[in-house]
Amino acid sequence: MSGQVCMVMRVNLDCPSCCNKMRRIILRMKEIEMHLIEKQHNRVSIFGRFDPGDIAIRIRKQMNRRVEILDIQLPGNADGQAEEMRHAPDGPDQPIMQQA
Repeated sequence: MSGQVCMVMRVNLDCPSCCNKMRRIILRMKEIEMHLIEKQHNRVSIFGRFDPGDIAIRIRKQMNRRVEILDIQLPGNADGQAEEMRHAPDGPDQPIMQQA
């Protein structure tokens, strides 16, 4: 991918060791610049230059858990606004991460 992508996923993180494993997996991926793990909501937000499908498959294989993509924000268009793709509505529409 040529631009920055922000992706929000749902992964079952039911214990502290699962969170630590997810953190180690994300930190080893060179494409990911920032991440946010929300254990209470079972959400993982990642930001960087990557293909969302490939990253979700890699996380699923390494975690051995189901990964559900909730939201993908693609690079901005000509107006400077980010395009957004919603896959599964989950609660109020509040951005998890914002590009500075």
